[in-house]
Amino acid sequence: MKNTPAKQVNKLVELVKEVNTCMLITIEKYTEHLSGRPMGITKIEGDGTMWFFAKMSSPKVDEIEQNMNISLVMMSESKNMYLMVNGTARLSYDYGKMKELWNPMMKVWFPLGIDDPEVLLIKVTPTEASYWDNSSSKINIAFNMVKAFVTGKEYDEGEHGRIAL
Repeated sequence: MKNTPAKQVNKLVELVKEVNTCMLITIEKYTEHLSGRPMGITKIEGDGTMWFFAKMSSPKVDEIEQNMNISLVMMSESKNMYLMVNGTARLSYDYGKMKELWNPMMKVWFPLGIDDPEVLLIKVTPTEASYWDNSSSKINIAFNMVKAFVTGKEYDEGEHGRIAL
């Protein structure tokens, strides 16, 4: 069965649905060091596009304006899944999209609500991803590790792959 672009995108969407939070990695404005911070994933679209709410005064906004190349790092310990997404980020002030994506929990960060003058969206368009997925139960994982140790054969960590978008 051929791994078509649509199947690649579907794989990414399914993996991202396993997590709620990621580390957004940008390049610092003056030092050019990598800078990361946790971000709640507001939504992933069927095409792989991801949306995040942010504050205009946040350093990440300046960093994205300077260099739109970003990475997202995600993991689900309960599912034993790890994902690294590279892509481009764009700032969006689309009030209609904000209304569509807004949920009451956002008031924790934006006490004035959706009309807070600080609120904006970050739209991430992924270009590629790497994933490590071993969704087996913890008992199955432990059994396979012991089996590898006893037999002297390398432990099979599950599915690993790259997704080109």
